[in-house]
Amino acid sequence: MLAGVAESPPKTLDDLLGPSLAAQLDRLDILSRKMLAGKLPGERRSKRRGRSVEFDDFRQYVPGDDLRHIDWNILGRLDKLFIKLFREEEDLALHIILDASPSMDVGNPSKLVYAARLAAALGYIGLVNQNRVSLATFGLPRADSLSPVQQLAPLRGRTNVRRLADFVLEMLLASSRRTAASATRVPADDFLAAMRTLGKASAGRGVIVLISDFLIPGDFHQGLSYLTGSALGTFDTLAVQVLSPGELDPAREAEAGLVGDLRLTDVETARGVEVTVSPASIAMYKASLSRHQQRLREECARRGIAHFLVPTDTPVDKLLTTTLRRGGLLK
Repeated sequence: MLAGVAESPPKTLDDLLGPSLAAQLDRLDILSRKMLAGKLPGERRSKRRGRSVEFDDFRQYVPGDDLRHIDWNILGRLDKLFIKLFREEEDLALHIILDASPSMDVGNPSKLVYAARLAAALGYIGLVNQNRVSLATFGLPRADSLSPVQQLAPLRGRTNVRRLADFVLEMLLASSRRTAASATRVPADDFLAAMRTLGKASAGRGVIVLISDFLIPGDFHQGLSYLTGSALGTFDTLAVQVLSPGELDPAREAEAGLVGDLRLTDVETARGVEVTVSPASIAMYKASLSRHQQRLREECARRGIAHFLVPTDTPVDKLLTTTLRRGGLLK
């Protein structure tokens, strides 16, 4: 995990979103790749079948999509998989889960600040479209609480945008106060406990967006299963993986001094190791990261979870209006 130059965390709603991004968010809405029924009248155009459902659009197939929605005529003509989208006005539950563990609080730009802006933007979209939005974080010091997560009760309506933003800003503030001692933990066990807690708490049906770097030592993948549905509900789950440019290509960190003989400390476990950063070691790192990424993609696909890899130098507005729109989360 490669630390970058520290940056001041956002302190206000304008710092998180800004008027330019907020104006773009007003034109977007949350979609689901699955047939999900809402609980309350809303403004969402869903894909649930029913007498009032009408055809809306096509988009390319991504792993985890419902095969029943494939347009076989297009497949026969173009030899490409496309999904048919339908719409109906109904309420949608949006559950946003934000990884605030120590590994997220590094990178240039900061992965945690980037993830916080993305979470706030998605929550904003859900709220202004009258959908139920809940937000949870995990990975912060537990203090007096025994729960592995901190949760914001479900909100609804534009008037609650500031409450959601305040929750995100308080998370960033708590992270900035984190000490080395409080950062030491067992990441895989914490991830499993957090996902188990959140999976049980997310009753009903809706969309879950998990934002994390997924740089979690150990076999953490079973935790993803808690987010795909249970007797309590059915979810359309997306895993948004945020990595800094330096993590994707350590050679880019040479100018920051990441070269030669160094002692690197893992912020998750506080363990240090002596390394020599050279072209050979960078090649080994890239091969290891590639294996990690391949395993994550396979585990997500096996559970019907859409996986998106996002470098933190990607503008948030571009991520929302291109990548996540094409992936079927937004319209």
